[in-house]
Amino acid sequence: MKKPMNADDLSKENEALRERLYRLGEASLRITEDLDLDTVLQGGVDGARSLTGASRGCLTIVDESGELEAFLTSGVTEEEYRTFAGLTGAIELLHYLSGMAEPLRVADFSSHTASVGLAEVGPPLGPVRSFLGVPIRHRGTHVGTVSVAHKEGGLEFTQEDEDTLRMFASQAAMAISNARRHQDEQRARADLETLINTSPVGVIVFDAAKGVPLSSNREATRLVDDLRNPGQSPEEMLETITYRRGDGREISLQEFALAQALSVAETVRAEEIAVRVPDGRSVTVLVNATPIRSERGEVESVVVTMQDMSAMEETERLRAEFLAMVSHELRAPLTSIKGSAAAVLGTSSVLDTAEMQQFFRIVDDQANHMLELISNLLYVARIETGRLSVTPETTDPATLVDRARNTFLSGGGRDSIHIDLPPDLPRVMADRRRIVQVLGNLLSNAERQSPATTSIRLSAGLEGVHVWFSLSDDGVGVSADRLPLMFRKFSRLDSVEGGGDGTIGSGLGLSICKGIVEAHGGRIWAESDGPGLGAKFTFTLPIVEDHATVPTSLPTPFGRVEGQQALVLAVDDDPLTLRYVRHALSDAGYSVIVTADPEEALDLMEQERPDLALVDLLLPGSDGIDLMQDILDIADIPVILLSAYGRDQVIARAFEMGADDYIGKPFSPTELVARIRAALRKQEGPPRDEPAEPYVLGDLTIDYAERRVTVAGFPVQLTTTEYRLISELATSAGRVLTHDQILRRVWGRTRTRDARVIRTHLMRLRRKLGEDAASPKYIFAEPRVGYRMPEGEVPDLT
Repeated sequence: MKKPMNADDLSKENEALRERLYRLGEASLRITEDLDLDTVLQGGVDGARSLTGASRGCLTIVDESGELEAFLTSGVTEEEYRTFAGLTGAIELLHYLSGMAEPLRVADFSSHTASVGLAEVGPPLGPVRSFLGVPIRHRGTHVGTVSVAHKEGGLEFTQEDEDTLRMFASQAAMAISNARRHQDEQRARADLETLINTSPVGVIVFDAAKGVPLSSNREATRLVDDLRNPGQSPEEMLETITYRRGDGREISLQEFALAQALSVAETVRAEEIAVRVPDGRSVTVLVNATPIRSERGEVESVVVTMQDMSAMEETERLRAEFLAMVSHELRAPLTSIKGSAAAVLGTSSVLDTAEMQQFFRIVDDQANHMLELISNLLYVARIETGRLSVTPETTDPATLVDRARNTFLSGGGRDSIHIDLPPDLPRVMADRRRIVQVLGNLLSNAERQSPATTSIRLSAGLEGVHVWFSLSDDGVGVSADRLPLMFRKFSRLDSVEGGGDGTIGSGLGLSICKGIVEAHGGRIWAESDGPGLGAKFTFTLPIVEDHATVPTSLPTPFGRVEGQQALVLAVDDDPLTLRYVRHALSDAGYSVIVTADPEEALDLMEQERPDLALVDLLLPGSDGIDLMQDILDIADIPVILLSAYGRDQVIARAFEMGADDYIGKPFSPTELVARIRAALRKQEGPPRDEPAEPYVLGDLTIDYAERRVTVAGFPVQLTTTEYRLISELATSAGRVLTHDQILRRVWGRTRTRDARVIRTHLMRLRRKLGEDAASPKYIFAEPRVGYRMPEGEVPDLT
């Protein structure tokens, strides 16, 4: 029979109970006063240790599927934590703790773990004696486990400790649930804000009572910044604007306060409104406005979306200008046809045969001219919509040049063409009819732009995995600021400077040339030293794969098995583009994985190991060039950028940072596949003769036959580009390779000559070889020139 308590004992027990409840309340308050999940979890394990008088504690949290999500400790140093994480069986122990369904209180935890088949926790954390673990549940759902060990004074945990920890665990479960819900809400809010902020449509939320903006996204800020003066706040600018509505009404906010306008609570749907400031600057926007009402029906705020119509207005202006130009070009031959027909039909006398033939010849020539112009218009339409198809076949470059020359001469072109073609050019993949058309257009353009006494120079050559064709003239030339505009649709630069004949001069010919060349996977560009100094047009075509393929022993990106389909990763926030790319590449025999999320793209890089990446330049919350660099940090694979904006400076920066190519939207399936094939061939590299004997220099050995690099007998894992870089330097041992030579031999680039890409790969290569750039053993830099490797030693073949 239990002895009755005296008053003093009862008082002490009540005091201890009050103290325990007070400490429990304090610990519960600490974990519920913050909604940050990490803070709540750490507060939970700290509180459990404090309540039970334990020297160490841990908290394991599981996700909705029951998998271990988080593991936190208290009373454990960073070194002890790292030691435990590296122990054999640590993961199994954490899974055991996180899956506990009932409380566990033992005097010797190390013996308990051994009895259930788990590894013993050794020094510095073990052996673990006194232990208490309690599951954390929220509304019947298992959340995790809170555990404590090593009670102060070497004592065992009591039933009171277990009861206290169970009550605390129920409070912790609620706090964790609230923190998780808050985290989910914050994440959803951040996602929504990112979506709104990256939207191409401006969004502003106004306070209806005060008439001031509460929030705005990036596009709305841009529109406002275009109208306000330096140092002027958005609120001050709003007070000065006048806007003209679609029905013609003009409202000045200088006379009619914005708060009054907003209080009208009018819902606006897709109305074009012109916004103007006092100095005359204006912008036209497509506006939608929706009032947000309180529970009492009062207008609290107004959400306004604004779409900048400048691009559409510019498109309309170009379209009107283009239609006017087409009308003018069609009117001239129609006038000749009408005049010739009227002359024949309206004459009062009988015309002789020669006169009638002359009139009919005019009708025939002008009808052909109209037919050519209409054909060019159809070409432009197909290029614009990405529907220009080409049928490439194996072709000798000399055949293309010869056909183009004959066609040009038979059409009345002057016979002053100087042709310079090397005899050993490899065959190219080309749609003969269309490439002959490109060469013919460029020949006609050169003839029209240059004096009749000068010659036109047509040459070709091999660079990397492309053959280039170049046409030069001594004509009127082009200023540097107008060169980027030469190939734009509707541009009449060449017509303005050279007179035009309705073909290229109509602003269509060079645009058509660009579309045809890019559909082959090539590039076209113009160069000129300035007005009066002539011009040069150059374009490239990919060579036949037989000439571009290296021996099969060369490792492919990520070590893909020979004969296996190449895997392409496509990253774009436009689902229609992703679907288009997937279908085009699947039909061409490639495997494709797609994503709109830059973070997921990096995960896919590590998990799926693609051979090539297609990356959109503009991604939500990310820059395409930055994502490209992250991809190249994971793997040395070709990266092709997709862009709807042909900004030369952005494209130049992309090439400088490591892009292999870019494709302008819209693009045809033929161009997409051609560029991917060219990039993959460039990654494999052109064939070259390699020495039969290995290169040996100190501890470094390069075995060309095995394509293997070792240092002191240990193999060095190199990427394809790194191996090609060191082998090029080694095969040229004793000689300096210039930056340009290295770029051409290793990367095969036709447009980019930036030595930074060499330095980036060389830094990684040296790190793998164990070489210090300040005191090199193998690769030596020649400042402002290039790099060299010393002549190798004679290998010991005995």
